[in-house]
Amino acid sequence: MTKYGMAVDTKRCTGCNMCSMACRVDHNLPTEVLYSRAHTEGGDVFRQVGGTYPDQVTMKFYTLACQHCDDPACVEICPTGASQKREEDGLVLVDGEACIGCESCIAACPYEGVRTLVPQSPTYPLDFALGDAAAAEHLPNTVEKCTFCAERLDRGEKPLCIDICPAYARTFGDLDDPESEISKVLAAREHEQLLADQGTGPNVYFLK
Repeated sequence: MTKYGMAVDTKRCTGCNMCSMACRVDHNLPTEVLYSRAHTEGGDVFRQVGGTYPDQVTMKFYTLACQHCDDPACVEICPTGASQKREEDGLVLVDGEACIGCESCIAACPYEGVRTLVPQSPTYPLDFALGDAAAAEHLPNTVEKCTFCAERLDRGEKPLCIDICPAYARTFGDLDDPESEISKVLAAREHEQLLADQGTGPNVYFLK
């Protein structure tokens, strides 16, 4: 069985947000919706250094999106079954047709800001659609999030953020395959998972 996961190299990530912007375009996201964004470790605002001057000043970026957990709290709490885990590859997805916009998944998820409720009247930066024609439609009053580019995976392609990263900071693949690139990277590098103590089993790893 396949279980997809992602690794982000914090030594290579520059916080450029190219992954977030490419995602926005490729999924034709409404202006109110964002699937992924970069955060700075230790600073109160984006691109503020952490640590103490002069010897321990740091600037490390974490790109935060859905973690596609093994035991997702959003799936357990969803009253309609709209939040679901795809059996064949472990992706956590939202069925927009079944979602009632109750935001229970947003409240249950330990990762703040990775889901967005599409407003009743979403707006778009242009008056014509952008991006992948196979990307999901944005239905008003439904919750959306990162899908690991399910439409691209179904075509045998990698998520766009993997291919677009100018710093080559991202690795993607099957965590259940010991010969996959991501399995080899995780075996070779020290890494961490965000909020691992919450017990959801996140499948996004950050290389130290």
